[in-house]
Amino acid sequence: MDRELVRRKLKEFFGYDTFKGEQEEIINYLMDGGDCFVLMPTGGGKSLCYQLPALLMEGTAIVISPLIALMKNQVDLLRGFEAGSPSIAHFLNSSLTRQQMDEVREDLLAGRTKLLYVAPESLSKEENLSLLKEVRISFYAVDEAHCISEWGHDFRPEYRRIRTPVEQIGRAPIIALTATATPKVQSDILKNLGIPNARVFRSSFNRPNLYYEVRDKVDTEKDIIKFIRQNQGKSGIIYCLSRKKVEDLAGLLCLNGIKALPYHAGLDARTRAENQDKFLSEEVDVIVATIAFGMGIDKPDVRFVIHYDIPKSIESYYQETGRAGRDGMEGVCIVYYSYKDIQKLEKFMQGKPVAEQEISRQLLSEVMAYAESSQCRRKLLLNYFGEDYQQDNCHCCDNCLHPKPTFDGRSEMCLVIRLVESLHEHFKIDHLANILAGVSNSMIKSYRHDELEFFGAGSSHTEKFWCTVIHQGLIARLLGKEIESYGLIYVTDLGRKFVSDPWKLDLVEDRTFSSGQDDDEDDDEAGAAAAMRSGGGAGDPMLLAMLKDLRKDLSRRLKLQPWIIFGDPSLEDMATMYPVTLQELKNCQGVGEGKAAKFGGEFVDLIRKYVEENEIVRPDDFVVKTSPNKSADKVFIIQSIDRRMSLEDIAQAKNLDMDELISEIEAIVSSGMKLNLDYYIEENLDPEIVSDIYDYFRNEATSDDVQSAMDALGPDYYETEVRLVRIKFLCEMAL
Repeated sequence: MDRELVRRKLKEFFGYDTFKGEQEEIINYLMDGGDCFVLMPTGGGKSLCYQLPALLMEGTAIVISPLIALMKNQVDLLRGFEAGSPSIAHFLNSSLTRQQMDEVREDLLAGRTKLLYVAPESLSKEENLSLLKEVRISFYAVDEAHCISEWGHDFRPEYRRIRTPVEQIGRAPIIALTATATPKVQSDILKNLGIPNARVFRSSFNRPNLYYEVRDKVDTEKDIIKFIRQNQGKSGIIYCLSRKKVEDLAGLLCLNGIKALPYHAGLDARTRAENQDKFLSEEVDVIVATIAFGMGIDKPDVRFVIHYDIPKSIESYYQETGRAGRDGMEGVCIVYYSYKDIQKLEKFMQGKPVAEQEISRQLLSEVMAYAESSQCRRKLLLNYFGEDYQQDNCHCCDNCLHPKPTFDGRSEMCLVIRLVESLHEHFKIDHLANILAGVSNSMIKSYRHDELEFFGAGSSHTEKFWCTVIHQGLIARLLGKEIESYGLIYVTDLGRKFVSDPWKLDLVEDRTFSSGQDDDEDDDEAGAAAAMRSGGGAGDPMLLAMLKDLRKDLSRRLKLQPWIIFGDPSLEDMATMYPVTLQELKNCQGVGEGKAAKFGGEFVDLIRKYVEENEIVRPDDFVVKTSPNKSADKVFIIQSIDRRMSLEDIAQAKNLDMDELISEIEAIVSSGMKLNLDYYIEENLDPEIVSDIYDYFRNEATSDDVQSAMDALGPDYYETEVRLVRIKFLCEMAL
């Protein structure tokens, strides 16, 4: 096809004046009938490489895509073109109704559809094969092709069987596209698709606008909340390995005034789609998700990608971080790392086929090497994908901006290797470290290892130091770890060569990571503990007295009880954390957005003046709001009340009695979040009773104590009524 026509259509359909990188060459090669493999970083314009030729060529292009969300996103985009129509692009998957299927079939057979997005599972269904055999196919595009390879992340059996239905439907040119593939993965993809002679188009993996950082997994939730507050209004994705952690973290963020939603495969399709759309349309700032989210999502202004858990492979890490800064602007990529996360991932390997364990072990060792290395992170990533990064300092990762001290660890590594070789059995890292550091415990004594010549041989260092050395021995492949026996250390052939003729070995100086926090630990309790560590108590007594005087004065002026304005715990937080803006004030206990806006101005003015006059250095961290109930339940209750669901139905859904549910709601409100129970109160409580209780809290009460209210109101009022009206009052007047 005329190349000038291709350029004109680029402008007509997509609005671009020029192609990016190798796009034009890829498109022309495909349109000339050639098979091709496209390796292009996220944001490089992979989709256009098959969308434009599909619009120009005769017939229908079959796009094999892994996610329904991705299909919908792409189809909506194509239908939005000036030259587009509802029939120009369709998707074919299990989400379609029978009527929608009939519409797709009609448009395909009439030749109106230029792109058909198909899930790999749908492609092999007999009814779909029969339909597609009647359609003229222009070419096949295999998107996110790394899913084909058993060496790629997110291994998916259906992807490895694509070749069979393609041959059944009828051979046509094939274009495979991915943002992440090592040479091994590339070879596996080409072999599996039956296109060994495909032309390979390989772009640089370097994303110079992305900043990479690895953080120790300590007080992680608090650190994430602080980071997001420092980047107010910016879009971000937080990845977690478990659905439970996704729900809990999304709830905690919401509780702390951050617009966040969860996304994982356990949610129904409608909720997933709604949450994704809200993120794309900027109704929420943050999506907390499993790896199911983000693949192919066209949102150019994601400003940060955070991994709460260490990923399973460098491929998946690079793929997920690649969703940041696709517009070429700022993109911050932070991953939290702990030894316990590695142990959990290793535990998941047990029971799997040996070959799969070996692959997973190699992938995980690369992740450990990346996390614990003191080298330039950009250099490590690009080297992993076979690209040589020439510069020694990228000036855009934590290791380059803050170099970590290293030492020649030849003698220390030799000591570890000789110890392991001397033992008749294999042992875990902690045990070996304790022997070298001379730490005697029951296990050491039971094996009589306190009698070894190596016991205490490294006592000039701590057991943590020796754990670090052993971990880096694993990374350097001088040591190995037995997965089946879960964590036992052995010496590799390379390790034996090293000990006989040691070469220079740069180790990070005493760099250790935390053991991490169990996912089944009560995150809210941990968050509360973190909050206690960061502040709490009366703080500055002089400032506290001044704040109480201001509260008293304001209560007289507004004719409100002092506790309605701010409770004592709120004032104590102010006297500890010194908030000088309304945004910071909202981080104090019991202070929601409404209360900060209503009453906060004079308080932050007073604190600001006090801080300046007394030259006070304010703490960096603020109290993270937590709820005593589980975050997932809290989110469900909040969402159900927003949908005006009856309290009885909410209680039944969570297997609570009414008293327990009201306690949950009270805890949510006490954390500073407003809930509107008017719909339930109006339907179930007498208006006069509501008025009497409300007036009591407004005019007579000296606190929000329920028992005091019951004593004052008398026996004609039920406790449930008092508690519900108290919640209404707090949300309207005291939040």
